[in-house]
Amino acid sequence: MAGAGDPPEGTPEGAAGGGEDEYRSVVFDESFVRAARLQEYSARERMGDHARAVRSRHAWARLGGARQAVLLAVLIVIAFGTAIYLGIRHPYKPPEPVAAEPLRATVVPLAPTGAVPGGKPADLFARSPAAQYRIGAAGVNLPTVERTEHFSEGQVVSALSLAKDYLVRSSIDPATLTGGSVRPVGLLLTPSQLDQFDRSLAHPADDGRHAATGWLLRFDPAQVALADPNVRVSGTLSVAEVGPDALEVSADFTFAYALRPATAKSGEAQQAPAASLFTVRREMSFRIRRDDLDEHRLEVLESNLQAGPMSCSADAAGVLRPLLAGQRASGDGPQGTDPYARGRSNTGLCGKLAATSPPDQVPPAR
Repeated sequence: MAGAGDPPEGTPEGAAGGGEDEYRSVVFDESFVRAARLQEYSARERMGDHARAVRSRHAWARLGGARQAVLLAVLIVIAFGTAIYLGIRHPYKPPEPVAAEPLRATVVPLAPTGAVPGGKPADLFARSPAAQYRIGAAGVNLPTVERTEHFSEGQVVSALSLAKDYLVRSSIDPATLTGGSVRPVGLLLTPSQLDQFDRSLAHPADDGRHAATGWLLRFDPAQVALADPNVRVSGTLSVAEVGPDALEVSADFTFAYALRPATAKSGEAQQAPAASLFTVRREMSFRIRRDDLDEHRLEVLESNLQAGPMSCSADAAGVLRPLLAGQRASGDGPQGTDPYARGRSNTGLCGKLAATSPPDQVPPAR
């Protein structure tokens, strides 16, 4: 009987071991068959062209790891060298800031027609138009605003608040008025106007460009003192868009000050005629650019100042020189000017200070 591994007909004759050893070397197990790699010839190979059917590896892949690293480093060095060369040949230049226009300033003294009235500050204010004015920064009110074409309502309010801050620091702050530090005012100016500002304070001149009183109001502390620190203020602010990146704020305010001679003692300051009123009207225009809103700064374009009582001959380019209680203006009124003469005229402008209500017409206190 044949074994389990023998053919049905039995073991062939003449084969050692029934022929099993003869086929043992060509019998493959199942795992060998599955792992066997089959390669199918391409159409070109089957047609007789024995070109390689497998695509050759890229030249970069044939390079070793060390060579690839060296080549990459060389490329990086070349890229950096090219960038540096182009930067030297064509350096980047940031846009230069827009230069501010120089301030245009005029100062017009207002001469009284008689002796300057004197009295207590409260009585002087009560019998003047300043009786209805508010005190200090409260008198610089912001108007009702709306957004413009290129600025939001909040930006417009910020521009008006910036102009108000300048007016308070330059016209109401007691330190500024009495010859103290002017740094708070300078901090609000655009950097391109600081040179003109510093020169105006160091070397004031009545040339329309370098009058210190065009930037701020101040009195000579050796001659004048504040009889009342509460400045009376009234006026208006307005704003208009002058371009996609700029707003222009106009200010028209009147400031009333109670002054006394600097040599008067504190006890004498309340006795008539030690105190007198001094009135200043400031018409100013400011330009505030979009980036100025973030930096909290502005550009002062124009300042027109009328102040009195002063003599027409008073040099008010550096400080204001008021006439105090009981004093009269000198007789040097405005002189004629020859329109055919060449050169700048040395004749300054001068106005007449309107008289306030007489003492017998003092309005009732409120």
